[in-house]
Amino acid sequence: MYDLLSQTPEELAGLLVSLGEPSYRAAQVFSALHGGARDAADMTALPLKLRERLAFPRPEPLTEQLSADGTRKLLFGLEDGQTVESVLLEYEGSSSENPETTVCISSQVGCGQGCAFCASALGGKARDLTAGEMLGQVLYCGVPVSRVVMMGIGEPLDNFENTVRFLRLLSHPKGLGMSLRRVTVSTCGLVPGILKLADLGLPVTLSVSLHAPDDETRNILMPVNRRYGLQELLFSCRMYFMKTGRRVSLEYALIRGVNDAPRQAAALAALLKEDRPHINLIPLNPVEGKPYRSPPREDAGRFADVLRQNGLSVTVRRRLGNDIDAACGQLRRRAAT
Repeated sequence: MYDLLSQTPEELAGLLVSLGEPSYRAAQVFSALHGGARDAADMTALPLKLRERLAFPRPEPLTEQLSADGTRKLLFGLEDGQTVESVLLEYEGSSSENPETTVCISSQVGCGQGCAFCASALGGKARDLTAGEMLGQVLYCGVPVSRVVMMGIGEPLDNFENTVRFLRLLSHPKGLGMSLRRVTVSTCGLVPGILKLADLGLPVTLSVSLHAPDDETRNILMPVNRRYGLQELLFSCRMYFMKTGRRVSLEYALIRGVNDAPRQAAALAALLKEDRPHINLIPLNPVEGKPYRSPPREDAGRFADVLRQNGLSVTVRRRLGNDIDAACGQLRRRAAT
C-alpha cells in the first residue's frame, strides 16, 4: 500500500517509474486524488492493471453529528484503527446561495501539550498524522471547502514536516490550489516551530493560543509556557510578522475565576500594546471531567471593552457546535459517548 495522498506529482512520477509505468501517469494520479478519488478504482483514466496495484490508505468518515446551529462534526477512521475528529462550519459568503465552508482539521491523533482545559489532551498523543491524512480530512468531508483551519486535535507545529507538506499539497496548482491566505495554522506557542514557519515565508495566518496575561497563570493552564514564556512567545510572533507580513491572531479562552477579571484584561492590554494583534476571545466551552467554566456573557463583554478601550482589535467568538462537543477545545480522539 502506497501513501499516495502525501506525495507531490514529482514523487508520484518516481513511484510510477519504479513500477514500470510512464512518468506522465503521475499527473493523472495526482489529479484523481485531489479530485476526491476514494480508491484506485475511481481513477478511471488509468489502465486497470495499474489501478489494481495502487491501493492507498485514506481517512474514512465513520460518523457524522449535526449541531442545532448547522455545525457538522465528522469522526474519521485511519488505516491503523486510530480516529480523529474534524468540524465543518458554514458561513454566508457573497450571497446566501453561495455559502462558504470552513473545515477545522486535526494534525495529530491526540495531543501531548497537556493544556488544562482541553479535551484533545485527554489520553495524550498517540501519533502524528501524515500529510495525506490531513489532506484527506479536506478531500473527504463531503463538501467544497473555502477555508482550512488547523485547530482540531493536536499541535501542528509539533508535527512540523507533515504540516508543511500538507500546506504545500493543499495549495498545489495541480490539486485543490487553495490560497494559503485562506489557511490558519494554530499553535499553543511552540517558539522554535513559529520561527521555522516564519523562515519558510508561507502566507498562512498564524493563530497563537495565549489564554493568560502573565506567566504564572499561563504556566498553570498551558505547560508549554514553562519552556517558552510569554516574552519569548511574543518575540517569535513579531518575527513571524516581520518575515511574512502576516498579522498574528491571538486566541484567549475566558475561564471563570481564572483569567477573566478586569485587572487581567488591563494586564493583557498592557502586554500587547506594542504589537496590537487581533484577539479572539472565546468563552470557554465545557469539557466533561474538567473543572473549568466560562464566565457570564456580560463579564466577557466587559473584558472585551477593556481591550477595545486600550486600542486593541477584539472579537468575541460565537459558540458553534458546543451541543455536539464540536466547539473549540472539545474535540477528542474518539467520538464522545
